[in-house]
Amino acid sequence: MLKKIIMIIIIFAMFCTTQVYAITGEGVLESEQATELVEMKESTKGKMDEYIEKYGSSAYGITAYILNGVRIYSIPFCFIGIAIGSIFQYVIGIRKLDLRDRGFAIIVSFVTILLICQVLPLIFAVIVNGWRG
Repeated sequence: MLKKIIMIIIIFAMFCTTQVYAITGEGVLESEQATELVEMKESTKGKMDEYIEKYGSSAYGITAYILNGVRIYSIPFCFIGIAIGSIFQYVIGIRKLDLRDRGFAIIVSFVTILLICQVLPLIFAVIVNGWRG
């Protein structure tokens, strides 16, 4: 267990200490990055304004925007977790029963997280739009 923790720390340190150097020439790289950031900011602001207009309040619009992001990004995260749990349960758990139980618990927890993240925006929309008036 200690070896695994040390390996994770070493890999994390390697990723944190790497740097990328680029010759900008005439500032082309900097201007391209700046325009991409401005475009991303404007598109995000536009999407946020749509949610604010749809829900009629700044707080409700921002909450709906965040819940939509959680809904989208929870799918790959939970599928990776389910795959890891399946490996524990069906591959490693063939020989060790305690790891099979751990794999089953991981699968159940990630499926629960996936369901909550997928249903929560729907519940929010129904409550805010349906019962608020």
